[in-house]
This record gives sequence, C-alpha cells and structure tokens, in this order.
Amino acid sequence: MQSQTPELNRRDMLRAATGLMAGMTWARFAHAEDRPPVRRPRATSGDTAVEPDWEQRITITVGPSNADLSGTTEKVIQAAVDYVARMGGGTVQVLPGVYRLRNAVYIPSGIRIVGSGLDSVLKKEPSIETTLDEDSDWYDQEITLKDASGFQVGDGICLQCKNPHHGGAQVVKRTLVARSGNRFKLDKALRDNFWMDTKPSVATLFPLLTAEYATDITIENITLDGNRANNAHLDGNYAGGIWMQDCSRLVFRGVTSRNNNGDGLSWQICHDVLVEQCHSHDNADLGMHPGSGSQRPIMRNNTIERCGIGIFFCWGVKYGLAEKNTVTDIATAGVSIGHRDDENLVRDNDVLRSGQVGVLFRPERGEGYTPKGNRVENNRIVDSGGDDGIGVDVQGVTAGNTIARNEIRETRGPASRIGIRLGAESGENTLVENRIEGFTTPISDLRTR
Repeated sequence: MQSQTPELNRRDMLRAATGLMAGMTWARFAHAEDRPPVRRPRATSGDTAVEPDWEQRITITVGPSNADLSGTTEKVIQAAVDYVARMGGGTVQVLPGVYRLRNAVYIPSGIRIVGSGLDSVLKKEPSIETTLDEDSDWYDQEITLKDASGFQVGDGICLQCKNPHHGGAQVVKRTLVARSGNRFKLDKALRDNFWMDTKPSVATLFPLLTAEYATDITIENITLDGNRANNAHLDGNYAGGIWMQDCSRLVFRGVTSRNNNGDGLSWQICHDVLVEQCHSHDNADLGMHPGSGSQRPIMRNNTIERCGIGIFFCWGVKYGLAEKNTVTDIATAGVSIGHRDDENLVRDNDVLRSGQVGVLFRPERGEGYTPKGNRVENNRIVDSGGDDGIGVDVQGVTAGNTIARNEIRETRGPASRIGIRLGAESGENTLVENRIEGFTTPISDLRTR
C-alpha cells in the first residue's frame, strides 16, 4: 500500500490540474466579448446591470401644505426620502417654502431631490455650542453636556477636540437620539476618545444634504442656505451645503448653495460627479470642492461668487473637467490645483477679480506631491489680486503642466502685478500662445535669476 501512495498523489494532482484548466477556460468564456447581447432587458432579482430604464418611478411631494407629506423641517424631507428609498428609488419633490433644518437630510442610493429653484429653501437653524461635562471613551454611545440648553433629540451635532494621542484635530458627527437630563444617546458609538483634558466641544453643525457610500443620487433646482451669520465654522472635509463621501454617480444641477460657514458644495472620495448650472456664493471657504481622491468630476456652466476659494482641486483629484464656469470676486484663488491632482482640464472659464491669484498651482511638499499633466486652456483671467496680484502662479517644484491660449489681463494698471509667475524651484511647464496684457511683468521666471 505504501508503494501506491506516490501514484495516487500524482493522479490527484492531475485531476486538480484538469479542474483548474477547465475553470480557467470557463472564466475566459464567461467574460468573452462575443457572449450574446441582452436584447430584452428585464428586472431580475439582484441584477441591476441591465435593468430597464423605467419611464416612471414613485414621486413624493413635500411642502408646507397640499403635499403628500406636510411640514417645514428636515424631518418631513427625511421621511419622504426614506419612503422613496423603500420603494426602490424615485423622486422627492420639495415644494416652495422655507424648511428649517436641525439636522442633515441623509440620502441613500437611487434618490432624486428636486425643488422649485430659489423658492424651495433649506435653511440651517442657528448653531449652539457647549462642552462635555464628562469623559467619553471611544466605545461610548452617549455624551454628557455641560449646558444642554437648546439641544434637542434629533439634532445633528459635531464633536471636536484635539486628539488625546497625537494632538491633531479630531472631528466626529453624530445625531442625538435619546435624552435624560444632560445625558444624550448618540445614533452611533463615538469610536474616538473625547476626554475632558482635550477641551471637547459639541455644536449643532452638519451639512444640509449629505450621503455616504451611496450611488446614483441627483439633486436639482433647490436652494441651500447655511445661515452663515448665525453658525460656527465647519470646514469642507466634514460639511457643506452639500457634503458627500465615498459616493459615485452624483448629479448636482441648478443648485444654489449660499451663506455657509464652510464650503458650498463638497464631495470627498466621490467619483463621476457632475455639477452643472449651480450657483455657489458667499460661502466662507470653498465654492466647489472636488475632494481627496475624487475621480473624473465634471464642473460645467456654474457660477461661483464671493467664496474663500473658487474651485479647489483637493488631494489626488484626477481626470476632471472644469469648463465654462464663471468664478468672480473670490477672496484668495479663483482656481487652486495641488497635491497629486493630475490630468485635469481647466478650460474656457472666466476667472475675474480674484483676491490674490487667478489660477494657483500649490507648492505642496515637494517632488512627487505636486500636480502634473494638467491643462489650463482658453480661460479669461482678469484683474487678479491687489497691487502685487498674479494671474497664474506656479509654485513649488510643480512640473509637467500646460498653460495655453489663455487671455490674462489687468485693467487696473500695472502696479507690481505679474501675468504668469514660474517659481524658482518649478520644473518644466509648457506655456503656449497666452495673451498677457496690462502687467508690469507679463512672465516672471524666477528660475533664471
């Protein structure tokens, strides 16, 4: 019997190899391009790849009166969204009115929210703030407030402190779901430590419309008002008029996002986002914020006014398009491109009266971090900065970008203004047929000094 063992092992190996080859053959067949096409798509359980394009889905109206669901808070909009989601997706129509929000509206996949333009206004209620009165550990699902005046069950909140382990900023967003005196239960555990020696704060801060890990969301013809004068600041990594994270296939069309003490429109690690015909104005930070890792964003035919930065390409934004936008009266940079933002096209935009610079290539951390392969073409960049303003500023070791056929003009007098500045450490960037007028120095190449 012992002498037969090697032979049996060889047979087993042969059978296994034969099975593996068969499996590989089937895998190649199953993914072949010549498989029969789907000629009669039908809805099949679990299969969304070829589901028909239905002519009609459910629509629920929300409004102050004469609507399927009546009310003027985020609760009625959330109820409509949740109902439509249970039906497999559809539209929530927000009728004319002013809706006062104490929490974000959370949007799942397959939802379209459509308003009546400037007549449908989602407005954030004034923020209130206090501190914690007891330590909360990362596994806790409750907090104790020093002063609970004004806080209500259902409120969206933001906890902030210095991380007790490394000293960096720590931000957690939650909802208050139950209460006993100054103790509030949260919708989810903290998952971070909030200890008294880090001076943790709690404020009713949140985005107005938000989604995470969702797909196929459309937001159209609605107005978002952040009530900036009555709200504390929260930056675009955590909030905005619209704030999305880890989503794909999003459409923002005809949205007005205004007066937010943070960003107007922000999407983080979101792919294939289309933003068109939107108006982002008078927001403290970024008008439009294609956030870290976002692939293939399209921003087209939008108006951005009086924000901190106009269009901000965050970290690792690639293959994006910003075209035919009007960016005016921005506090700092009209368009900002930086950390590993590669292969983006900024084309045919009007960038007017930026506070410091029209288009900025940020210096970042040095070699390997700066943007490359970007094309800034056929834009009109006019009256950038103060007396020492710059039309296009290429900072750090930035290299491998093209600046072509732009009209870069200064109408206020030359002063000490520069059309295009190439930083002393910058690499090779291609300048082609730019029309530069009205500057003391049309092109300042600091590399030659």
